[in-house]
Amino acid sequence: MNAYLSIWKLRFITGLQYRAAAYAGMVTQLFFGLVFIMIFVAFYRNGAQDQPMSLQDVVSYIWLQQVFLSFIMLWFRDNEIFQLITGGNIAYELCRPCGIYEFWFAKLLAQRVSSAALRAVPILLIAFLLPKAYQLRLPPSLGTGALFLAALVLGLLIIVSISMLIYISVFWTMSPTGSTLLFAVVGEFFAGLVIPVPLMPAWLQQVASALPFRWSADFPFRVYSEQIPRAEALWGILIQLGWLAVLLGFGRWALNRALRQVVVQGG
Repeated sequence: MNAYLSIWKLRFITGLQYRAAAYAGMVTQLFFGLVFIMIFVAFYRNGAQDQPMSLQDVVSYIWLQQVFLSFIMLWFRDNEIFQLITGGNIAYELCRPCGIYEFWFAKLLAQRVSSAALRAVPILLIAFLLPKAYQLRLPPSLGTGALFLAALVLGLLIIVSISMLIYISVFWTMSPTGSTLLFAVVGEFFAGLVIPVPLMPAWLQQVASALPFRWSADFPFRVYSEQIPRAEALWGILIQLGWLAVLLGFGRWALNRALRQVVVQGG
């Protein structure tokens, strides 16, 4: 456990060094947040008021996407791990006196947390100070805020578990770009990052609910505004725990199977 905690700390500190990139990304996220909100404002003002989500809930949803983008984006990648797999240097990882799955998981988790640590607070402050139509509001109650934080943390662990599957798939595909695009396009759509899941057709909502992606983003963001009631949120958190257990178990099994097939040149 100490080894994994140490790698988490080292990766977290390393991630905090890229402040210029974080500030540039923050400006980009603010810009896209405002653009998406203006699109939905126009949508709601032109005869689309009767929707399963209010405009204010959608505004909060979009701002939370931008604030916690590092927590939910599937195209967030660690090229070092990809190079280890495709270049044959995975042999060095096999020599470590610790589990590869846990080692990589700690690295990926730290990278996402450090990226969010640099961007989240400034974006939150600006979003809270914007005019009412574009403003991020506080959760309706402290209890709701606590449920949101629990759901957000579990969603982060779920997205890292899914990201691990991207890296593991490269043992077979040998194509980091292909694996990343496949997971990112499908995953981010069903997570509600293109349009909120409640605004999808009913049959597509059922598909999204049957997949793990929406539990990483759509679910916690709707808990924040109480668009999902508290009692339902508690059940949702149990479902998140179930998906996390499934993804972790499958990821470990898939990695062990991939490593059994690895051939290192020269013995």
